[in-house]
Amino acid sequence: MPNYYPIMLDLRGRSALVIGGNGIAAEKAASLHAAGANVTVMSPEFSEELLDLAREQKITLRYKAYAYGDQDLKGAFVVVATATYEPELAEAIWREGQENGQLINIVDLPARCNFIVPSILRRGQLTIAVSTEGAAPGIAKRIRHQLEDQFPSSYETYLRLGTIARKYLRENGISYNQRDDFFGEFFNSEILASLTDHDFVEALASTVRLLRRYHVDISVTTIIQDLEKAEEKSASNVYSG
Repeated sequence: MPNYYPIMLDLRGRSALVIGGNGIAAEKAASLHAAGANVTVMSPEFSEELLDLAREQKITLRYKAYAYGDQDLKGAFVVVATATYEPELAEAIWREGQENGQLINIVDLPARCNFIVPSILRRGQLTIAVSTEGAAPGIAKRIRHQLEDQFPSSYETYLRLGTIARKYLRENGISYNQRDDFFGEFFNSEILASLTDHDFVEALASTVRLLRRYHVDISVTTIIQDLEKAEEKSASNVYSG
């Protein structure tokens, strides 16, 4: 197995092709759409999940079976295929993708992929990826499930608070070393615990008190307004595609 180089791809506005019409294809298409890709799914027939995604205008359906020589992959930045049940078809897709220099993933066939997709845990801007380099994806999935308890959903707001704090620290000329000290205290504080316990007021108050120790004087109201703007921006990014 290769020693994979972990990477985060910006797929916004990029063309993605999913070959297959089953539930796995639906999962892949939904993930690509969530990342901002323009997703086309190609198959002679489609599962109900894919039809729902098309009705929601999240993907485009192309009613066609893949055929080598028809240039079906043309124009796609990334190709994902669920054709593992047909070895000859999988091989043809891989060959064409290689000829085109495309990013290609044939599900459950690591030897016929030039990238693999890890098991992913997301908490807002926090992304934790777990990979066994294709050797045991079922184990990677279970490790991710364990991490879900260690990284509760409150991490999303926690990271937004950290982002807002960083902005004000930089605007007030706080040095890199001082900012690093701040985030050491931020990380070891009770702010995350307060958010997890739904004590939003105390989490904000603790953030303000900590910022003031670094000579940054802002109000809880200002932080609330910044959080609302961040949430609006996040919602806009989700629904813009």
